[in-house]
Amino acid sequence: MSRRIALSVAAGVVILGGAGALALAHAGEQAPEPAHSSARYTAPDGDRDGSLAFVTDVTASSGVKSVKVLAWPQNSSFAEKGLTAKDMAAAESAVCKPSGQNTVRCTYTVKVTGADAESSPRGVWHVAVLATAKDGTTTLDTKAAGFTVR
Repeated sequence: MSRRIALSVAAGVVILGGAGALALAHAGEQAPEPAHSSARYTAPDGDRDGSLAFVTDVTASSGVKSVKVLAWPQNSSFAEKGLTAKDMAAAESAVCKPSGQNTVRCTYTVKVTGADAESSPRGVWHVAVLATAKDGTTTLDTKAAGFTVR
């Protein structure tokens, strides 16, 4: 009977060890994770251009390959059908710089002219982020930050 118990315990250790190794391997493949995202919109004033500035921190265990950014109005087709990674393919890239182990701080700034502001819908806007890790995994956050155009 003690031999049977010893074999059961040994088998349990092997199974648990294998599960732990699988969990560690999976932890090494975590998708990129945007965090602490914020957007600041400044409207043009007279002859002075305005701007949209967006900042986010992205962490990925394999490293961050790219971060794409798209500002979109709440009252748009994206709100109805949902924004997809495919929609983000033509989005502009943020500039990312290392800010810690496996973490980058990404910034995106764009000038807003008076003509841009006049042709833009008024109201709530969202900033979508598509983060791609070096291992190819992606994360799409369609409402990473928001701002209001008045």
